[in-house]
Amino acid sequence: MLRKASFILGNQVRLNAVSLCRPFASAPGAAGKQEKWDLYAGVLVERLPIVSKELNALEKDFQEYLWRVEFEKSLKSDSEIQHERDLKQAELLKKGQIDLDEAASKQTAQDLKDAYTEELNKFEKAPRTTADDKTNNVLSTNRCLDDKLYLLVEQAVGSKKHFLLPQGPRLEGETMRQAAERIVREKCGEQLDLLFYGNAPCGFYKYKYPAAVRDQSVGAKVFFFRASLKNGNVDKNISKNFAWMQKDALGSKLSNERYVESVQKFLV
Repeated sequence: MLRKASFILGNQVRLNAVSLCRPFASAPGAAGKQEKWDLYAGVLVERLPIVSKELNALEKDFQEYLWRVEFEKSLKSDSEIQHERDLKQAELLKKGQIDLDEAASKQTAQDLKDAYTEELNKFEKAPRTTADDKTNNVLSTNRCLDDKLYLLVEQAVGSKKHFLLPQGPRLEGETMRQAAERIVREKCGEQLDLLFYGNAPCGFYKYKYPAAVRDQSVGAKVFFFRASLKNGNVDKNISKNFAWMQKDALGSKLSNERYVESVQKFLV
């Protein structure tokens, strides 16, 4: 009786195991049919801030406080010590205890301070805003000096044109980093002097091609690399429609919401 019960229980366990595994089994021929995606490299080109941002009221108060504490705890500088010596020498000169010619031949700390103050008064600060700021010239990198600017280039996707980060397909035999460098040259010209941050992508996005052009591949998988602008600008003979945009203004040029979300993830 016990042997018969064990046999029935074993069969039930095997049937349960088969029924659990069946939903995970692939249908005949499904494993051989896979979607093909093209590999693309994209580049986030950023122009870093040139000047620091203006301090707000709280930051200015805190800065004044730090300067005051530093001044109170600091030792006297060489100039201050020299100035005290000059004052003592002037007192000795009044009493006739030193020679007038000897005192007149020396340049005092106060003389140096007056010369530096006069030079400082002649100094004029460069404006924080430029002519390109006033005209909102998005083709120029000489604007928004206290903020980052990101490069967008108009490119064809299917039958339509869109503003995107510079991107293009990887060629056979290229690494993704090599493809990214080549694509920037092809889309923007040789005038851009860039510093790439590394060999690993910083972001990812994929999209499907329109059904009419979906011949061999379903769509594209784009791996983005990051690079900073050292010098130069886009060659207008190669790309006439481009823009250097601030982070908050990217949405006004980028039409696809999913693309904007993907790009915003790796912006810093």
